[in-house]
Amino acid sequence: MSGTMNLHQVPQTMTLQRTLWVGRIMSAIVVIALVADGAIQLFAPGQIASMLQETGFAMDLTRVVGPIILACAILYAIPATAVLGAILVTGFLGGAICAHVRIGELGSPPELISLALGAMTWGGLYLRDPRIRAILPLIR
Repeated sequence: MSGTMNLHQVPQTMTLQRTLWVGRIMSAIVVIALVADGAIQLFAPGQIASMLQETGFAMDLTRVVGPIILACAILYAIPATAVLGAILVTGFLGGAICAHVRIGELGSPPELISLALGAMTWGGLYLRDPRIRAILPLIR
């Protein structure tokens, strides 16, 4: 009987491993995007000057926003603080979406990217963290 249980457990284990890796990859994409954005804010704010002007943000805010983005990425990347990081990331992305809605850019590429990153933030965390799956059991 234990042989049958082991054969049954192998596909489940493989599925859980795939799920974990898909979650890690999704989370890595989010972290990479946030780190890139934070680095641009800090080290090359001139590259985003026109976007900042369009959304009504002052150039000197990049010195504040850059470290905030990087802190959110770091918190999200660390398993022990990933839930806090996900909350902060989606809050930040929600603010970015709101800034574009405010200036009449509904459905703009920055909005869609922010929306996709927000979904990937929680999707990746859901797939890699059993605590989140326990709270919201979508996959059985």
